[in-house]
Amino acid sequence: MVEDLILDTEQRMQKALDFMREEMRGMRTGRAHPGLVESIRVDYYGTATPLKQIANISIPEADQIVVKPFDVSALAEIEKSIHTSDLGISPQNDGKLIRLKVPPLSEERRKQLVSRAKEVAEESRVSIRNIRRDANKHVDSSKKDGDISEDDQSRSKDRIQEVLKTVEKQIDDDLKRKTAELMEI
Repeated sequence: MVEDLILDTEQRMQKALDFMREEMRGMRTGRAHPGLVESIRVDYYGTATPLKQIANISIPEADQIVVKPFDVSALAEIEKSIHTSDLGISPQNDGKLIRLKVPPLSEERRKQLVSRAKEVAEESRVSIRNIRRDANKHVDSSKKDGDISEDDQSRSKDRIQEVLKTVEKQIDDDLKRKTAELMEI
């Protein structure tokens, strides 16, 4: 039972980490990369669909993204979705595909993005700490119900703390890497 709880805690913390990584992946740097537009939602036949599921996204040059829809009739909706996203890039539609020219970031915009990356990382830290709190409560209630011994309770809490520290280190490493990437000129 305790093993299942710790495994569940690890999985939940990993999901929080994956969510943070996905958020950071969409943050714009001075270079073009597919992650900037992959998760933009497009109204495709009444369903909000991620762009990567309805179009081929390529990077022909370091500062350009090309979006080629599998279904050309979705081109206008894709263009509209890119326009309304917080990407800040104007799409150029040539009737078959969309080109996005990624302009270099200003120093002020870089600092804003670093600040946002720190916010996302802190939200993830809060999330994993909440997961730890819930797991510890579960361990305490199991001890109270007589399902586990005091030694098992202590060992379980220590293992949960180890998992938390591992995930926190990954969050810090990802934040450091993203900050360096954003501040790179």
